[in-house]
Amino acid sequence: MSDVDNDAIDNDTVESDQIAPTAVAVLEHIVKSIVDDPDAVTVEVDDSGRRPTLNVRCGEGDLGRVIGRRGRTASSIRTVARAAASKDDVEIDIEFLDD
Repeated sequence: MSDVDNDAIDNDTVESDQIAPTAVAVLEHIVKSIVDDPDAVTVEVDDSGRRPTLNVRCGEGDLGRVIGRRGRTASSIRTVARAAASKDDVEIDIEFLDD
C-alpha cells in the first residue's frame, strides 16, 4: 500500500469517545444533575448505525426521573445534547436505556 492509502485508513478509524465529545460531556452533566445516584450514570457511544447513538444508563429508580412526565424531560435533554453535538459537526441520537 502507498502512504496515501495508509493515511486514508487511519483517518477513517475514529475512537468512539471522540465522535461527539461535547455532546457526551453535556449529556453526562445534565443527567448526573437530575438523578439521585450520579455515580451510576454512564454514557456510551454506539456508532454502528446510521448516526452515532448515545446510550444513557442510570441507577435503579432514576430512569423515570430522567424521562419525566410524558417524556418532556427526555425531550429537552435530547434537544440540548443535539445542540452540543452540532459544535462537533455531528448529528446524534440519544437512547435512555433501562438495565
